[in-house]
Amino acid sequence: MARTFFSLFLFCGCFLSWLFAASCFDPHAPPYPPSPVIADVAFDWSTHDRQAQGSDNWPVTWGNNDHQYTSWGDGGGFGGTNRDGRVSLGVARVEGTAGGYQGFQGFNVWGGKDPENEATFDGKSYGIISIAGILYMWVSPGSNATSYEWARIHSSTNQGASWTAASWAFKKSDGFILPTFLQFGKDYQGARDNFVYIYANHFKSRLIGLSKDRLRIHKPGEIALMRVPTTSILDRKSYEFFAGIDNNGNPRWTNDLEARTAVFEDPNGVGWNTSAGYNPGLRRCLLITEHVASLKGNMGIFDAPNPWGPWTTVKYTNAFGIPHIEPTTFFWNFSNKWLSADGKNFTLVFTGIGSGEGNDSWNTVRGTFVLGRPTAAPGS
Repeated sequence: MARTFFSLFLFCGCFLSWLFAASCFDPHAPPYPPSPVIADVAFDWSTHDRQAQGSDNWPVTWGNNDHQYTSWGDGGGFGGTNRDGRVSLGVARVEGTAGGYQGFQGFNVWGGKDPENEATFDGKSYGIISIAGILYMWVSPGSNATSYEWARIHSSTNQGASWTAASWAFKKSDGFILPTFLQFGKDYQGARDNFVYIYANHFKSRLIGLSKDRLRIHKPGEIALMRVPTTSILDRKSYEFFAGIDNNGNPRWTNDLEARTAVFEDPNGVGWNTSAGYNPGLRRCLLITEHVASLKGNMGIFDAPNPWGPWTTVKYTNAFGIPHIEPTTFFWNFSNKWLSADGKNFTLVFTGIGSGEGNDSWNTVRGTFVLGRPTAAPGS
């Protein structure tokens, strides 16, 4: 009887322990363990700067002339408003070295308010890069239901003054959407090899009850990785897709799009867009995307020694920027030009939604990576 009572007591104790653990479990926990390099991220909101009210998106790259180039959607760009100079897609040049707050100036190169060149087509872009003096930009057709239909690469040999579209495009039926480039240094200097790496979020079919494929979180979250030689970006046949890790820990690549494997996964979902850049001071690739719900500042920052991982979590937060800004951001980019030499200090470019002085604009804020363990060796 005593043994039976003890067994029952032990069972009840284990059950109560499990029940307590389950009740404490966070269903929105980060999908990867903490970073071994970066312990935290601290933002200095006294440096927050907001420009180009009414224009959003703003992926950013570092050009060969030491200027940065960026694109925006649905607004007039720098000096414009939501209506004044409004274009569906515009390209701007950002001049200045003051770390992303004060001392820099934006110029509308293609489209927008008082542009240097008129825009000649519509669309949206969440990925732009400068390689060997040529700008490349992924363009999708528009917002909401149409933005997933296709993604076509465009190139510019005159620093954004005019653009030429490739004859092919990735389509929604291919299963991924809104590609973005992994940024390296000035004009792609410091790249790990002769490839350019491209991330694209896996498209998940519309939610029950929605009449169209909205800009939203895609669950379960998956991100694809592809690569192409830097000299063959316009050649569709040269693209290879990540197909997992072999027994020696090396990435496998395939030309068969259907044989690809997700390089990043989050059961809480990923956003409809992603940004990625390499921090040479910390020797880490940094990827940023949303989770759980879109347009609410649900920012996840992840790092890895290689474009294909293994991933760890730098920061996984909800309502980014509270109480300094509205919790309506959805897209964040680290500026490679505005990184300190040791990689610890950065400028984050971000955007969101909102009217008046809301996040529907070009936003920058300075910050610091709080380091944990020593940085990893190159390529480790």
